[in-house]
Parts: sequence; C-alpha cells; structure tokens
Amino acid sequence: MDIFRIEGPVKLNGSISVNGSKNATLPIMAAAILAPGVSTISNAPDLADISVCIKLLSELGCKIERTDNNAIRIDASVIDNPVGDYEIVRKMRASICILGPLLARCRKAAVSMPGGCSIGLRPVDIHLRGLQQLGAKIKLENGYIIAEAPQGLIGTEIFLGGPFGSTVLGTANVLMAATLAKGKTVIESAACEPEVSDLANFLNKMGAKISGIGSPRLVIEGVKQLHPANHSVIPDRIEAGTFMTAAAITAGTLHLCNCRLEDMMAVVDKLRSIGVDVAAADDGCVVSRTGPLKPADITTQPYPGFPTDLQAQFMALLALAEGNSIIVEKVFPDRYMHVAELNRMAANLRKEGSTILICGAEKLMGAPVMASDLRASAALVVAALAAEGLTIVHRVYHIDRGYEKIEHRLNQVGAKIYRENDSETSKSLLPALAAND
Repeated sequence: MDIFRIEGPVKLNGSISVNGSKNATLPIMAAAILAPGVSTISNAPDLADISVCIKLLSELGCKIERTDNNAIRIDASVIDNPVGDYEIVRKMRASICILGPLLARCRKAAVSMPGGCSIGLRPVDIHLRGLQQLGAKIKLENGYIIAEAPQGLIGTEIFLGGPFGSTVLGTANVLMAATLAKGKTVIESAACEPEVSDLANFLNKMGAKISGIGSPRLVIEGVKQLHPANHSVIPDRIEAGTFMTAAAITAGTLHLCNCRLEDMMAVVDKLRSIGVDVAAADDGCVVSRTGPLKPADITTQPYPGFPTDLQAQFMALLALAEGNSIIVEKVFPDRYMHVAELNRMAANLRKEGSTILICGAEKLMGAPVMASDLRASAALVVAALAAEGLTIVHRVYHIDRGYEKIEHRLNQVGAKIYRENDSETSKSLLPALAAND
C-alpha cells in the first residue's frame, strides 16, 4: 500500500492545469448507456474511480477504449447484463448512477447498494422514491436493488428534496431515467450543481429535451430514443479549490489553467475574506497570498453554497489563521474523520456536534497521519505542505480516486512529495520522524 512522504514547509509557485471533473464524468459515462452506439467523452481525468466505472460499464456489455488525449470512447451498442455487481459497486458510490439509465433502456436492473468514502450516512432512498414515481417497481434483495418497469417509465412530477438539501446523484439518476419516459417529467428541488448541468447538457446532445438546466426545477419531455454524442467534461471545481488552498496555505502563487471561477463563487468569496487574492485570468485564475491568514466562519451547503467537498481542505487552511474560526457541516454532518489527524499535526480543532471550532495555531508540525476518505486525504496533503518537518500520509489510494498524479503536479510547482510503498517506509520512519523533534 502506497504512502506519501511530504517534507515541509514549502512555498508553491508556478502553473497547474485543472483536470476534467470527476463528479461530472462518472454520471456522464453512465448516461452513455442510454443510447446504442459510440459516445466520446473528452477531458476525462485518469483516476481510480474512472477505472472502476470503466470496469462497471464493461460488465454491462459496453466496449470501452481510453485514448491518449484523455478521452473515453463508450460503445453501448449492446447492454446484455444489466447488473451492477457488488464487487465493483462497493468501491464507488457513483456506481448507483447506472440504475436510472439501465431501467430506462433495458426496463430492468439489479444494482448492489453502493460503497464509497466513509463520510457518514448517505442513503439512496430518494433515488428509489423518484424512480418509483416514474413507475418502476423496486425491491431490495440480498443487498441488491432490483428495479423493473416492463411497460416503460411514465413521466410525472417528482420532489427530490431531502433532510440535507437536494441530492446530486439522485437528481442524476432520475433525470437520466426520465429522458426515455413517456410524457413530461418535472423534477422539483433538483440539485443545481454544475456537474448536474453538465450531465443535462450531454443528455440534450443525445437528443433529450431538458429545460431549466441549472435551476432547481428541471422539465424533461420524454423521447422515444436517444443517440450517441460527443462531449467535453467541465473542469473540476473541487480539484481547483484544493489547489487554491495549497497556494494559500504556503503563501505562494499558483496560476490555475482550465478553471471556471463562475462555478466557484462561494469558494472565491471565502478565500478573499481569509486574505487570499484570487484574480481572474484569460485561461483560469491566479491565486496568491502575501499577508496573514484571517479567521472565517464556513457553513457547507448545496450549490451554490460552500461545497462540502472543500470543507476538509479549508479546515487545514484555517488551522493556521490568526484567530478563531468555525466550520459547520450541513451536507454530511459526520464528515469529520480528518479532525483527529489534523490535530496530530498540531492543529487546534474541537468538535461540537456538526460544528468544528478552530483556534489558529502558530505552526503545524509533520506527523504520521491516516487518510480516511478522498477529500480528507487532500486536506492532509495541503496541511503537510505548510507543516514543519516530515509528514507521512497513509492510505493514499483514497486520493488517487479523485486527483490525477497529484504528487507530480504539486512537485512541479515546489512541493516535496514522494510516493513510496508502506513496507519500505516503515523501516526508516522512526529515525526520520525523530528529526522533527
């Protein structure tokens, strides 16, 4: 199992290109199975989660080719096995996105309950309720969701709001299924995230009739069939936000290419209030900091609010702010497994329910830490860049799910990150850490 050895502190300076969005690519790949033929998805990142999705679609019957220029060709001419197997689905929560399109095209599907990061309870009941309202018959059997619609799906009005706001993957699932339903479907309280809009735009390229894109009210006029399409995925706003925090915590300057600030206004506003300069550029933005970090209050919310996927990275950043900060997690209230690990690095964090109280520390110290999920991994890397001494990040397979070759890209702008095998590192770990004392 790989680990990261990270030496700090460093100052990042240079240019990084932001990759295509993981959270947009995965449901778009699932949508490709709605239409027989070959669809091409470009600007797709090379990630562990994308590889899992490729394997999942291959098991359904698709023929998939990854090209040298970050494109994925999906031939969905044949779907002869509408089953999402447990051994694949358990590795990635977004696997649930095949349920809607399989049900629409094949009129039946069996998909294992999904796995993914350990960030708290994330039920799929809203997905299932939406599909049932479209006319699907659904039952749970031996850990699988069994869905059938022998006569096809029928359009209707559906409310997708939940206790913590709208559901991104639930909206994607119901939206994809509704494109081939008979009649009109109206989705109220639809997720407004840019990744959902990107999916809807791809579906319209395939011949779907979707209006209200980007709003909480989506209207879908069902069509009899869809056709393959080509589509370029939007930039990854979460990857961009992670690099922004890396520039800020190291008091460096990063030019982020392929970055859409219009998708990140809540993040940009918070960075500026903290004392970080974010300036628009023709091909992205420039992020820099010269003064001290200021404290802030952050509450995560569904888009266009502050994204839960950047909560951990901003916690690492605010750990070095001059004063007291507060973070309230309203999307996944239990998404705080990184708190204990950041405290191991001399952060001063205290959990009170779904709230974290942050007392800014004078400095962070390198330490052995354990990554618990994808975004927590990123937060530990961000913190390690500014920490004094050596940080060992274990279980970096989490970060490989959402950041393509992050160590190489950060090293090109001044980081000192080394990927090693855990067994090789353990022999020399204690002497190396002793040097931090």
